[in-house]
Amino acid sequence: MSSDFNTRTCRKVRRAKSRSPAARFDMMGPDANPTMATKRAKTPGRTKRLPAAKAARTRSPRDLVSRVMSALEYVARANRPVTAAEFSADLGIPRASAYRIFLRLEQDRVLIPEPGGRGYAKGRRMSDFAVSVLVNSVNHAARHRVLRNLVDEIGETCNLTMLCGSEIVYIDRVETDWPLRMHLAPGSRVPSHCTATGKLLLSFLPERQMEAIVRSAPLRRYTERTIVDPDRLVAKLARIRKERVGIDDEEFAAGMVAVAVPVLDERGKAIAAIAVHAPSVRLPLEAARRHVRTLRRAAAALSPLLR
Repeated sequence: MSSDFNTRTCRKVRRAKSRSPAARFDMMGPDANPTMATKRAKTPGRTKRLPAAKAARTRSPRDLVSRVMSALEYVARANRPVTAAEFSADLGIPRASAYRIFLRLEQDRVLIPEPGGRGYAKGRRMSDFAVSVLVNSVNHAARHRVLRNLVDEIGETCNLTMLCGSEIVYIDRVETDWPLRMHLAPGSRVPSHCTATGKLLLSFLPERQMEAIVRSAPLRRYTERTIVDPDRLVAKLARIRKERVGIDDEEFAAGMVAVAVPVLDERGKAIAAIAVHAPSVRLPLEAARRHVRTLRRAAAALSPLLR
């Protein structure tokens, strides 16, 4: 009797092992695994689908694209390097996913790692993309018209620029009809430490970020008036921030001067700069300063065209 009982028990065990986990729990009754019973109650007739597998099947490329776009927006809006952990916490994205996104963006040169830190900043590829969008945006004609009217009023070349790392990028430019002038097409880059718009936009940065750029960028001497000492440049930028007017007194090119004012957004952040540029023999620096009010009026007209 005992031998027959043991034989039947062994057969039942072997049959139970050959069945799926869900089937084995069914043999033991619903109380043996309340979690499985609940899952089956929610999805009748589908005993093998677990939450992890279900999530994997419903994940779509659109979810990944949305996360990448959110990461780009997050970095673009920050005025300092940001970490993947901050992005994860602020947007509720899993930390592992955030780290993978930031790492891939770094590999593609869209983001660059903060020297000596864990944060990420806008890379050259991201900046080039932003510039291309602005230069070729639907507002280009309206922006160009504002600059054209400004040149007609002042009589000298005027330009619209933005800060990109330690460089200034020309978004738009309208030349004067005078034969003596400096030609720089939209998309051209010039150093920030010796230009009117460059120093102005540097001065609007948070102090830590501004000093990091000044002390890490190559302060090349272009003329005898170029400021190449970091401490002197930082002091100069502090004065420019108070006055909110950028000056280029033959610091980038001998015989050329420029005066710049910021283009501010609705929060008072400098998003670009507009400047008048001319040979000093035709427009001395003091005469150029007298156009500050006209420049500010044009900057106010340009502000909504850059948002």
